Order: sequence, then C-alpha cells, then structure tokens
Amino acid sequence: MFDEQISYLSLEPEVRSIIVAPGPERIDPDKPSRVVLFSTPNGSTIEQTLGCQQQEGRDWHFDIQHIAAQHRKWQSLNQRENLILVCLEAEGLSWPRWRARHPDNPKRIRTVINSILEAIPLKESQLTLACHSGGGSFLWGFLNRSAEIPDQVDRFIFLDANYSFSEKDQHGKKFLNWLKGSKQRRLVVLAYDDRNVLFRGKKVVSPTGGTYRATQRMLDRFKQDLKFSESTIGDFQTYTALEDQVRLLIHRNPQNKILHTSLVGEMNGYLFAVTWGTPEGKQGRLLGTPRAYTQWIQPEPFQRPETEKSS
Repeated sequence: MFDEQISYLSLEPEVRSIIVAPGPERIDPDKPSRVVLFSTPNGSTIEQTLGCQQQEGRDWHFDIQHIAAQHRKWQSLNQRENLILVCLEAEGLSWPRWRARHPDNPKRIRTVINSILEAIPLKESQLTLACHSGGGSFLWGFLNRSAEIPDQVDRFIFLDANYSFSEKDQHGKKFLNWLKGSKQRRLVVLAYDDRNVLFRGKKVVSPTGGTYRATQRMLDRFKQDLKFSESTIGDFQTYTALEDQVRLLIHRNPQNKILHTSLVGEMNGYLFAVTWGTPEGKQGRLLGTPRAYTQWIQPEPFQRPETEKSS
C-alpha cells in the first residue's frame, strides 16, 4: 500500500535484516541516496521494530516504535534523497549478548554492513546509523573497529541507547575527529532522566547506569573540546555544539515515568533525529506527542516473501 520493495537478508553470523526501499519507479538515479541502518532494541524483532497497526491479540511490541511509519513520513517530506531503511536483528534479540558471543564483533559488524550495501544497487549512499535501547551495542561495536569513523557515515542517532559510551574505547575522540571532518555530520542523542524511575518498587537503573548518566558522561567529555549552548524545549533540556552538529536532548521526566519507548514512538523520536538539521526538520516541531506518522502505519506486520522463504 506504500509502493515499497522489501527484501529479507540473513547475514553471518546470526543476523537478520529487512531492507525497505521505495518502489523502483520512485527511485531517481539523479538524486543522492541515503541508507539508514537501524539496530533493534533488546526483546524486539525486526518486524516489531518496524511496526504495524495494533489489534486485539497482537503483541504490543508492534505498536511502540513504528520505525517504518516514521521513515515513510520522512520520505514524504524529503524529496532530496532516495531513502532506504534497513532494520537489523541479532539472534536472541539482544545485540549485547550477540557481541559477547563474538569477541571479534567489530569486524563482523563491518562485514554485515558491507554485505547490506552490496545488496543495495545504489552507489555512494550516505549512511545514517541509528538505534534504540540495546541496539546501541551494534553502534558501539562499529565504533570499536577502527580509530577513524568512515566518511560514508554522516549521522549517528542514539535513541535512549548510549549506555556504553566509553572513554576507555576513545568514543569521544572518534566522534570529535569525525564531526570536525565535515559540517554536514550530525550526532543526535535522545535520553531521559531515569535515575529515580521505579518499577515494582525498585529503581530501573543502577546507581551508575542509565542513559541520563551516560549522556552526562558524553557531555563531560565533549566539553573538554567544545562549547555548548543550553536551552529548554518543552520537557527537554537541550545541549548543542559545533553549530548544531551535536545535539543532546534529555527529557527531564518530572513525573518519573518510564519513557524508554515513548521517546521513540509516541514522541516521534526517530523522525525528529533523522530530520534534525535538514530542510524537512524546519517544516515543524516534530519532537513530542502526538504521533506525526499515523497515516503511514501499515495494517499488518512485515512477512518474509514466499519466494525468499524457498530460496
């Protein structure tokens, strides 16, 4: 119903992916192309992460992120680029556990990405690397592969997913060197104050854990080299630097709610992050409720085509 072409890829080892692209007649070879790699959160399949309409008896995971619908909304606004979305899932539905099983995961992650790009017949595509929750582990593994971030990557998006920011692994230095290489590059981090959130009477994060503290660690590191401006947008405390190449947003969470998935789906987090600093981002404030992509939600989940099941 959205004039798309879909392809499933099984990648070694233990990685599944779905490529969602515009129909062939909608791809313009004269336009630049962008591939967004989105790594799934812990506990969600690629189909659930992409999302579909909720109905009685359907698993609630299908109605919390809606990455496919948010991506379609972005495509409807973005006439500049051919946009291709790739959603990646690790066996066991946990990228941290997948990485623990494979000590050479940084190399394997680069191999996975290269295999995906080889399967997409568009040359010189720019790369956006995005994630939610435990999907951040995929991005940290990518960063750990080499001292320099490849030039093909021009945007990183962490949606409540930056738990493992590490000075030991020189993540700050790598980001700073990469950002200074081009004014078109962006680092977007979305988090919330999770320090005092309770679930069944217990705090959901440890005294040193959570994305609030991880974002503060990122800020402390970046402030050694960058000057930040601070502002407030609704319930979000916002920190920007390098003429808005770096944007870190922390929901102040005054009611101490669990906002881990709300940041992504209900508050249009993915849509906000991919459009920040672009012409589409100037068409209206997209961060916050209500959902801006309802008309783009598909009625049924993605399913592997029968021709691919038998091949």
